[in-house]
Amino acid sequence: QVHLVESGGGLVQPGGSLRLSCAASGIIFSANHMGWYRQAPGKQRELVATISSRGIINYAESVKGRFTISRDNAADTVYLQMNSLKPEDMAVYYCKAISAYTSTTYWGQGTQVTVSS
Repeated sequence: QVHLVESGGGLVQPGGSLRLSCAASGIIFSANHMGWYRQAPGKQRELVATISSRGIINYAESVKGRFTISRDNAADTVYLQMNSLKPEDMAVYYCKAISAYTSTTYWGQGTQVTVSS
């Protein structure tokens, strides 16, 4: 059974930082492209950052220079370091895995990020 478990969300003041983690089980982690997406109330889910199975990285324009995605294949975990957080970053953040071979997709349950003073 596949599980993607996000953690690290919480309440932070504008300008602050958070580090999200997504621990995967039940998949061959190194063979999956991983990504972070977010969904704010009343809005569609949007891409934040992705990292391919080979380490190729892509960011949404709105987070470039502030967020950093990374992966640790030995720990089956993908991270999202978020710096200089803004109120518009407030959303539920989801982890996504896509098999590089079958394109089978899995989602985590999400973790809430609240940016407020």
